[in-house]
Amino acid sequence: MRAARYYGKEDVRIDEVDEPQVRPGTVKIAPAYNGICGSDLHLYHEGPITPAPTETDAHPISGETLPVVFGHEFSGVVEEIGEGVEGYEVGDHVVVEPLMVDGTCPACQIGKYNLCEKMGFIGISGLGGGLAEHIVVEQRWVHQVGDMPLDQAALIEPLSVAVHAVRHAGIGPDAAGQVAVVGGAGPIGLLTAAVLRAYGLKTIVSEVSEVRRNKAKESGVADITVDPTTQDLKEVVREETNGAMARVAFDAAGVAVVLDQLFDSLGAGGRLEVVAIHTKPYELNITGRLTMQDREISSSIGYANDHPESVRLVREGLVNLEPFITSRIKVDDIVEQGYQKLLDDRSEVKILVSMK
Repeated sequence: MRAARYYGKEDVRIDEVDEPQVRPGTVKIAPAYNGICGSDLHLYHEGPITPAPTETDAHPISGETLPVVFGHEFSGVVEEIGEGVEGYEVGDHVVVEPLMVDGTCPACQIGKYNLCEKMGFIGISGLGGGLAEHIVVEQRWVHQVGDMPLDQAALIEPLSVAVHAVRHAGIGPDAAGQVAVVGGAGPIGLLTAAVLRAYGLKTIVSEVSEVRRNKAKESGVADITVDPTTQDLKEVVREETNGAMARVAFDAAGVAVVLDQLFDSLGAGGRLEVVAIHTKPYELNITGRLTMQDREISSSIGYANDHPESVRLVREGLVNLEPFITSRIKVDDIVEQGYQKLLDDRSEVKILVSMK
């Protein structure tokens, strides 16, 4: 079968590889669409980082070294069902929660398997990937999506990152009417705003890029958009909340100045949730920013038991993923029209890749 395999920095090749065979407890899937995310871009342009293996160091769970089949944000159709698997039928539309965990470490034992000491990703660390004609996955990671269009279903994985962040911040459907601020309108920022809107919060999205601000507004996930280079986010929030300020803010930018602005937008007892990955240290005045305002700061990564909620939000019409699909390409064009275009074109949110 054909598969896109990652060999290292700026080296992805379309290879012929052995087709995986179904095993007891597994489901064989024909991937339909695969989204390209920020981690894929980093791996392609910068080279292997954890949890990707290298040419010499195998991932501790998959046992694989480079090259590995690429692609972890994907939807597909069930082709075959392994012995002992119940509740699935050939032809079912599904998505894959692309994790590999040991199940024995302390994090796994308390249900926080997204923090597994040996955690890896299908499509990054081995065990196949979405950029292949077939993949075999353990049943526990396969989620049915019903009649959800398969292109939209490919966004369930990043949507689950947003769902996890919102839940981690203590926000649920009972928070309707509160005001939330999202800093950054990249894919995760937009999806975080979408989840907040689904739960009935009023969303203020701050983003320097005009095209991304427009996407936040046009897609309906932002009630208000702010250009922090020309507007004072703090004052906008003050006006919209009659001085109470925001209950919660989400950092989806990973930049220190954005954190400063988000802290300023919070009210007394507010909470800042960091979703972005920061590559540089951030200096925090704990007394001024947190203690004297009785505030909280927390951060979240990935997802754990969040895919079913993501599927529910989309199937019940509370989140519309269609506006975030900005391009569809073939796997043969993945470098030029995928990895390169996402670096150069700020209007792109999610590029979907298909094998056919």
